[in-house]
Amino acid sequence: MAVMGDVFDEEYMRELRAFLVEEKQKYTVYPPGKDIFNAFWYTPFDQVRVVILGQDPYHGPGQAHGLCFSVQPHVPPPPSLQNIFKEIHDDLGIGIPDHGYLVHWARQGVLLLNAVLTVRAGSPQSHAGQGWEAFTDRAIAELNRRRSDLVFALWGSPAQKKAAAVDRSRHLVLTAPHPSPLSAHRGFLGCRHFSQINRWLTEHGQPPIDWGLPPKTTPLG
Repeated sequence: MAVMGDVFDEEYMRELRAFLVEEKQKYTVYPPGKDIFNAFWYTPFDQVRVVILGQDPYHGPGQAHGLCFSVQPHVPPPPSLQNIFKEIHDDLGIGIPDHGYLVHWARQGVLLLNAVLTVRAGSPQSHAGQGWEAFTDRAIAELNRRRSDLVFALWGSPAQKKAAAVDRSRHLVLTAPHPSPLSAHRGFLGCRHFSQINRWLTEHGQPPIDWGLPPKTTPLG
């Protein structure tokens, strides 16, 4: 977060904070405040190796905890995440886990970043256009500029547009349809992104990502 420190003094971030204060007075907002920046806490800037972009947090109770596509251990994996697990299984032969808590990926350098970091309960995209997009654009720009040999996995047109300026001469950019049930069959299933990510990392002298997840019976944090 130190790389992003000056952003918090920007006018749009002050306006965003005021918006969130007002929202929380009227509605339930996800994720809890302590979890909003979890993507950056679990995957510090200098440890990022892979970037996966989502849109905004899950809007159901107990789901969102600051990592895109991830849910709390006690919450059944939503359909998009189920399709991600299916593709990992088909691509790498890894068994489908019994939960959707993706901290294991984040701790290995997979930045699980939503474009918008908060949402009103039961109202998807309700916090779009309030400033989060500029904040996460800055994060992507800093990674693109300061780091090299990263992998950007961009699923769906919003993610692809958001990271359109990533320098493909310095980073690997993988694109596919979103894993949502509405679009996964159009090319996400069968994209083989997970083996491609690991091959790129290995070729650049880095260990591959363990895309499996420990079972719920073991410590997950």
